Amino acid sequence: MKEIKAFIRTSKVNDVAMNLQKNNFCCFSVFEGDGSGNFSDPDKEYPSLKHPYLHYKIAKLEIVCKKEDENTIVEIIKEHAHTGKSGDGLIYVSNVESRLRIRTGERNE
Repeated sequence: MKEIKAFIRTSKVNDVAMNLQKNNFCCFSVFEGDGSGNFSDPDKEYPSLKHPYLHYKIAKLEIVCKKEDENTIVEIIKEHAHTGKSGDGLIYVSNVESRLRIRTGERNE
């Protein structure tokens, strides 16, 4: 299994999510937060009173998938999160060693 984490523009979340679901990748999480980095979009920066050193809104999408679905999911995210401007985001892919379903105790279906 693979875990894909994508840090993307908040304005692109619906487009990415819709296209993941359209391609039968239904189960993922999205979190919204504040970010800082060398590749932020200066047109989208904003001051934060709560976190003065963080200067842009970011969405984090997380999905765990079969190894054979990794490239398809990464391509969907890359295509639909892309604007061509600095600050489009990053995608990370990690290995997942095991999964445990809390309700039933089942491991690695």
